[in-house]
Amino acid sequence: MSETQSLTDKIALVTGASRGIGRVAALTLARAGAHVVAVARGQGGLEALDDEIRGATGKSATLVPLDVSDGDALDQLGFAIHQRFGRLDLLVHAAALLGPITPVGHIEPKHWDKIVAANLTGTYRLIRSVEPLLKAAARPRAIFLTTGRVARPRAFWGPYGATKAGMEHIVRTWADELENTRVRAVLLDPGAMRTGMRAEAMPGEDPATLPDPQELAPLFLELAEAELGLPTANVVFSEWKTAATRASA
Repeated sequence: MSETQSLTDKIALVTGASRGIGRVAALTLARAGAHVVAVARGQGGLEALDDEIRGATGKSATLVPLDVSDGDALDQLGFAIHQRFGRLDLLVHAAALLGPITPVGHIEPKHWDKIVAANLTGTYRLIRSVEPLLKAAARPRAIFLTTGRVARPRAFWGPYGATKAGMEHIVRTWADELENTRVRAVLLDPGAMRTGMRAEAMPGEDPATLPDPQELAPLFLELAEAELGLPTANVVFSEWKTAATRASA
């Protein structure tokens, strides 16, 4: 699918938009014609993203400095989108908190609470805020980033894996509840990628051995337009890439 005008006039909300996979999603959707509402904790990263979107499209994004663990701020975000646009066509929820890579018995309660607030409660509060906006769109799609640590638990990744497992359950439950609406959701597992979060988790790893997040761009476009069913299985980037390579051979 060409990026040119495939998403013209669509309203796309992207969390974690200032870096890594979220940034790629925001740029990809903007280049395809969508107006991006970009959410991230840091104003500086959002402004840098906006500069790049302006350079690529001649149009600006809507910048929202916000921590997804702040449920009241998410409520305000939904209300602001309703007032300005009246609907939401696309959601990409990429924001997440890694937390300490440490044994379960060593996790500090304050760190646990912070990760749960960002990755699990934040997802529920985001869904609660934007569900009416998605229902108001003609062909709404919601993409949630997850991790292989859910299906394959690994030592020291407990808080991140557990909260992402909870997120997957919430998303699948929500999608089942909305089966008879136009809203469709998907869980996307990008695998290990050349991101800041991956470098934080695996500081000794050579980032040159990992895929660049930019490789996800065509997949974001495909999912934004796909005829999606219920998210009973995750979309795994490596599997999608292998299938796409075979199809083009």
